[in-house]
Amino acid sequence: MALKRMVVELGMGTDLRGSDYTKTAIRALKDALWRNSLTIAPALGKAPEDMHVKVLVGVPKPELVDRAAVAEALPYGTREIEVVEGGLEIMNDEGTNLTVIANAAAVVYLDLENA
Repeated sequence: MALKRMVVELGMGTDLRGSDYTKTAIRALKDALWRNSLTIAPALGKAPEDMHVKVLVGVPKPELVDRAAVAEALPYGTREIEVVEGGLEIMNDEGTNLTVIANAAAVVYLDLENA
């Protein structure tokens, strides 16, 4: 199989009050994907399910992200999730609440050998 990178989508997600890193990562991925309608697979004679999607998410505490939950946010295709250190944490003035910001990149690949 010769996977070829076709699309790169970028997004940002936040959790303003809950400090939920998984929720923040999912929101960043949805921000990257939900504003687009990818027609590249059908244009090349492929089904959307033929796509391989590699997701890279940056959050301050990668170990707090449920990678399986992030993968479930993808509507179709083979999923690969990598979570790395990045994003931001912003403490409120009272020191009682944390806002978490995540960045995500979704890279879509297709096997063009069998197109």
